[in-house]
Amino acid sequence: MNRINKKLQEDKKLLSIYFTAGYPSLTDTVSIIEDLEKNGVDMIEIGLPFSDPLADGPTIQASSTQALKNGMTTEVLFDQLKGIRKTVSIPLIIMGYFNPMLQYGVEAFCKKCQEIGIDGLIIPDLPVDVYNDEYKATFEKYGLINVFLITPQTSVERINFIDSISNGFIYMVSSASVTGSSSGFGDEQMSYFERIAKMELKNPQVIGFGISDNETFTQATEHSKGAIIGSAFIKHITENGVNKTEVFVKSILG
Repeated sequence: MNRINKKLQEDKKLLSIYFTAGYPSLTDTVSIIEDLEKNGVDMIEIGLPFSDPLADGPTIQASSTQALKNGMTTEVLFDQLKGIRKTVSIPLIIMGYFNPMLQYGVEAFCKKCQEIGIDGLIIPDLPVDVYNDEYKATFEKYGLINVFLITPQTSVERINFIDSISNGFIYMVSSASVTGSSSGFGDEQMSYFERIAKMELKNPQVIGFGISDNETFTQATEHSKGAIIGSAFIKHITENGVNKTEVFVKSILG
């Protein structure tokens, strides 16, 4: 069974952390992953930096720009992660845009992910229909879960289609804005979380965007399996360095 599916079966609310590979320094990737697991994080999204990150807010964009300047590439990331399963057992997901994967070769990319021990991919700009028609078989061949995003504007029909072709979790974007904005969730967002929960989809939901502290983590997980934090963690390592992960995780989980 895929590590993501195993983790989703645990009787707890899950905390997933996103960070940009190669940031703050090119060689920080592995130590950040190891440190996050050691401090109780359930899943990690490793951001593959891209020059035109449409879904990312200013904090993640800035980290991507710096990571690219530091020399992070797909090849470098794969090289850094080649021994990761000797020290890390939690699910690892690569989040990135489709262009670098196309350039690498989709099948070659998936094969490499399987070799390293990557469990899934999140590709915000890969349309669901294109994935289903052209790439689903390849992802499944290499044991990779593809995670799709839904927003408050996604139609019920679309959500049901995404649910039908998914085999892990659904990434619920808390709002239609980019990452890293807002503080606390209002009635509109909470009713959206509740509405999706009531659909009783076969795949659990994990909420991302706008989660930065214990309050927003608690709100997000009231009607979902877990929450994803990206911008707040990147701000934390920018301001405090990469060796204060424990402080950050404790501030979220309480």
